[in-house]
Amino acid sequence: MQITTDLAGIRKEYRLQSLLEKNVEADPIMQFEKWWEEARTSDIDEVNAMTLATCTGDGKPSARIVLLKEIKKNGFVFFTNYDSKKGKQLHDNPFASLVFFWKELERQVRIEGTIEKVSAEESDAYFLSRPIQSRIGAWSSPQSEVIKNREILEHNVAYYNEKFQLQNIPRPENWGGYIVKPALVEFWQGRPGRLHDRIQYIRNEKNSWIIERLAP
Repeated sequence: MQITTDLAGIRKEYRLQSLLEKNVEADPIMQFEKWWEEARTSDIDEVNAMTLATCTGDGKPSARIVLLKEIKKNGFVFFTNYDSKKGKQLHDNPFASLVFFWKELERQVRIEGTIEKVSAEESDAYFLSRPIQSRIGAWSSPQSEVIKNREILEHNVAYYNEKFQLQNIPRPENWGGYIVKPALVEFWQGRPGRLHDRIQYIRNEKNSWIIERLAP
């Protein structure tokens, strides 16, 4: 039986809240923290999930979901394998975009900026806070590489379980954190009739923020 869906007819009317210039913070990180706290205390599954978009050196885009692990005054931190596809792209083209979509609040945040590795000390501290099997997994998976079958991963897990005896598991040198330092942040609040509120922050030459409203 063939199942068809009227994609053109799928829509939702947004009407929960508004976003006005007079109500936003002067700094986008502060505004993000305000929205973050509202999202964190709402019934949202994996509230820290975000789309990370990267590009190859010749401009071919790629995107995937990663998890936000820290909000700093100068950016947004996540952790991954430096030898993964995204890690290699970030090495060749150190710019990235993040997207948060909190549908329960009818909100979206887009972030564009430069990216760099966090310090080894920061990566060590976070790695040691992870569950033991997650640390073993970081050693066991040659992330983004083609492998013949799942048994390879299971073999690697058994090997590193034996090697480290589930204690004193150090951080692999090819695993750690990145920070996205924003040059542009856009806050999107759904509104009725598709006339959404879009407030954009752009960093200028004086390293301060310009706040602008965008047409939906």
